[in-house]
Amino acid sequence: QVQLVESGGGLVQAGGSLRLSCAASGSTLSLNAMGWFRQAPGKQRELVATISSGGVINSADSVKGRFTISRGNAKNTVYLQMNSLKAEDTAVYYCWGTAYQNYWGQGTQVTVSP
Repeated sequence: QVQLVESGGGLVQAGGSLRLSCAASGSTLSLNAMGWFRQAPGKQRELVATISSGGVINSADSVKGRFTISRGNAKNTVYLQMNSLKAEDTAVYYCWGTAYQNYWGQGTQVTVSP
């Protein structure tokens, strides 16, 4: 089993920056890819960015050039640096990890005021 705990959400003005962190515990040696998804009110959960254990990154077109995903040296942490935030980035952001099955964090709220 793997547990994921996010931190770093909050309220920021448009154009500002936030950094999300996610720490994995438990059977972390089995973790392969990690990443971030988000869900805005009334919308489906969507991919933000993922990064494999080998460093291969997949990200949504809407965040390219603004958001950067990275993993810690121990591979059991994942970060999302969010710059040039827009009101449409407002959502609950979920940490995700995969190790034979999908694992999710509890989510952290990111609110961008216009």
